[in-house]
Amino acid sequence: METSQQKASKESVVYSFGVVALEIACGRRSIEPKFHEPRVLLVQWVWESYRNGRVLDVTDKKMGMGFNSKQMECLVVVGLWCAHLCHNLRSLIRQVIQTLHFEAPLSNLSSTMLVLCYNAPIALGIRSSEAVLVSNITLTLPH
Repeated sequence: METSQQKASKESVVYSFGVVALEIACGRRSIEPKFHEPRVLLVQWVWESYRNGRVLDVTDKKMGMGFNSKQMECLVVVGLWCAHLCHNLRSLIRQVIQTLHFEAPLSNLSSTMLVLCYNAPIALGIRSSEAVLVSNITLTLPH
């Protein structure tokens, strides 16, 4: 049996932290096949809510309103920042800790981040090892 000898990169650790932060805030797994599109992929769904100015709409409904909205917004935004599609735009762990302690300002994530980008590499037949940034694209999809 062959085992992988590869170590996790800083970027993959930051991404994983972001996904876990979003799972905690939203009270669900990163992939939920029981949901209908676009809620299947957690990061994609949260990006869409953030882009539409509804960042707190993704919080775990079991919590009701039993949370500090400023802290929850911080957790969700930090989660998105860490799980950014482009690894070179992800936060450094030092920045994450400072932001979560409110020692640094909350990042203003780009509202131009296209949720569709998460599926673009697969749809375009691009290998996962290739970097892809899609912006300013218009798609016409059949209904």
